[in-house]
Amino acid sequence: MSNDPAKHEWRKAEKAIYLPKRQPEVIELPAFKYITIRGDGNPNGPEFAQHISALYPIAYGIKMTAKRPDCILPGHYDYTVYPLEGVWDLNERGRQQSSSGPINKDDLVYTLMIRQPDFVDEAFFEMIKARALQKQDNPLIEKVRFETISEGRCIQMLHVGPFDDEPASFQTMEVFAQSQGLKRHSKRHREIYLSDFRKTAPEKLKTVLRFQLV
Repeated sequence: MSNDPAKHEWRKAEKAIYLPKRQPEVIELPAFKYITIRGDGNPNGPEFAQHISALYPIAYGIKMTAKRPDCILPGHYDYTVYPLEGVWDLNERGRQQSSSGPINKDDLVYTLMIRQPDFVDEAFFEMIKARALQKQDNPLIEKVRFETISEGRCIQMLHVGPFDDEPASFQTMEVFAQSQGLKRHSKRHREIYLSDFRKTAPEKLKTVLRFQLV
């Protein structure tokens, strides 16, 4: 981690968003810019990894190109690349079956994303995306989009442990919501991956869990 005081480190500057406690809490979130890619199916399959791989050449291309002297954007500042995030939902078949038993992971639909600094605009994103398409052997890069997303009022908490244990944390969050007189908007939820799940033992994984409120 850089010691440059001018560098924006999300782990230090945005703890309320990215480093919550292991108990549920309410948070109000503004709109942020993201690069996103949509997919569906079991996240344990190779296609999911390919979707992730489509995001990173663009994310790092934006970071490195934006600080070149010949390419400085208005309002530019150096920053640490934001963590991978995923918004998860079920297809129609999964919604119909989820109430009667465990979720079939083949019925999952997802949007993977990496947040971008405010100074990045769509024109700059498109330039970096075009370069990534030329350099990388991943046709899914073509599916990456630039979006502004606002979550609004949410409940979140830090989950430590395997992804398959997340339902217990979501149950804790829903009980908290009810105790506060709040209502979950839908079963759709967001996960922010603070650990590299390719290299971290499942019991040590740290994931921010979040769902929107009505």
